Amino acid sequence: MKVLSVASEAVPLIKTGGLADVAGALPGALAPNGVEVTTLLPGYPSVLKTIGRAKAVHAWESLLGVPARLLSAKIDGYPLLVLDAPALFTRDGAPYTDGAGRDWGDNWRRFSAFGRAAADIAGGVVVSRGKPQRFDVLHAHDWQAAMACAYLRFAPLGGEEGRVPSVVTVHNMAFQGWFGAEIFPSIGLPTAAWTMDGVEYHGGLGMLKAGLACADAVTTVSPTYAREIRSSNFGMGLEGLVIARGHAVSGILNGIDTELWNPAADPALSARYTARTLDKRKTNKRALEIEFGLDEDDGPLFIAVSRLTWQKGMDVLPEVLDHLVGIGGRLALLGAGDRAIERQLREGAARHPGRIGLRFGYDEDLSHRMQGGGDAILIPSRFEPCGLTQLYGLAYGCIPVVARTGGLADTVIDANPAALAAGVATGVQFDGVHYDAMAAALTRTLELWQEPETWAAIQRNAMKADFSWKASGAAYARLYHKIAR
Repeated sequence: MKVLSVASEAVPLIKTGGLADVAGALPGALAPNGVEVTTLLPGYPSVLKTIGRAKAVHAWESLLGVPARLLSAKIDGYPLLVLDAPALFTRDGAPYTDGAGRDWGDNWRRFSAFGRAAADIAGGVVVSRGKPQRFDVLHAHDWQAAMACAYLRFAPLGGEEGRVPSVVTVHNMAFQGWFGAEIFPSIGLPTAAWTMDGVEYHGGLGMLKAGLACADAVTTVSPTYAREIRSSNFGMGLEGLVIARGHAVSGILNGIDTELWNPAADPALSARYTARTLDKRKTNKRALEIEFGLDEDDGPLFIAVSRLTWQKGMDVLPEVLDHLVGIGGRLALLGAGDRAIERQLREGAARHPGRIGLRFGYDEDLSHRMQGGGDAILIPSRFEPCGLTQLYGLAYGCIPVVARTGGLADTVIDANPAALAAGVATGVQFDGVHYDAMAAALTRTLELWQEPETWAAIQRNAMKADFSWKASGAAYARLYHKIAR
């Protein structure tokens, strides 16, 4: 089976968030299941630079008004296609925003063209040895790729014979790609698409909504999130459509790269270790204390690796800093985002020198060192479609302290009395992202920490959990076969 995975980013070529990790992992995750995944990416300057002199396998004289080429390359040994459209993707700044952090004004054209190209490719626009190279399934990720599903439904290459079944995966319902109605005449869809069952959404064009309405199957990145988005609290206005799609909506949990995230072989760590050699973590903890300018003592070292946003619950973290320090904890934080949250964290660090260390920005190697040296990782997200940092924490024996939502609820087993007695606890969960709930979770974590045998058992349980792509890859393969014609 041949699947075209359409994503606006994928490791190791371009990354702004967890979507890139998933898109980069899928080819390897699906290969053992007899599925050949080809990844389609936009031709950002960094991507073009990395792939070098790639072979052009198709050209559009006018792709929604701009010339474009399709380049063929490899990504970690797997097939890669890159849409080289300089007018759309060759520019300074981030993939979706300019240097000042503002959305590119033509994002509607950039990602509509990306979707149009994806639909053409799936339908066989690339010809090799006189034969169209079709795909069995198109898999679109988030709003930036979701229009591919609309083009396949309303304007497939070659008519109905060229319609390929599609899946859209929602990595975060909060980001929907909504644009004004005035763009519709420019995106090459028939008027039949401008309906509530098509791309129209609140008087404009909703790209994610189009994918939800037009794809043959909809997935989210955890089973709990698939249930949550049926409610107004998490559906972000699209819960009615999600409910209407019924059994077409399901959740498949993300996995992690267990070779890249492996404390027994991680080159970023001062000391490598396994579940049987947990004492070696002390070397990493001391190195992390020095790196963050923290006091060395026997209390728990909490870490946080996160975007500093309301979604991630980081606005509540400054409120509990005094409590965290008061119960004997310390905090090392790596993240960036809301300036007001950054300021409040700086104020907290100033009140507690040697107890709170901050690094603003993102550093991949440092995140590995933090997982390998921290005792517990704080993840107080208000909603979390899946989350990856808690999976890294589990793999490294850095105990997740998480809000009970989305993928966090699916992957962390709360250390309640029953779970502790059964020997299955892997972390701490709490309900509600507010001061009282977080403070209570910190206190409960400290109480567990003060029982060394119990804490070590939780660490070993966490490190035994299997969150590789094996099960998830098989689930995607089953879904592809189910919708393939």
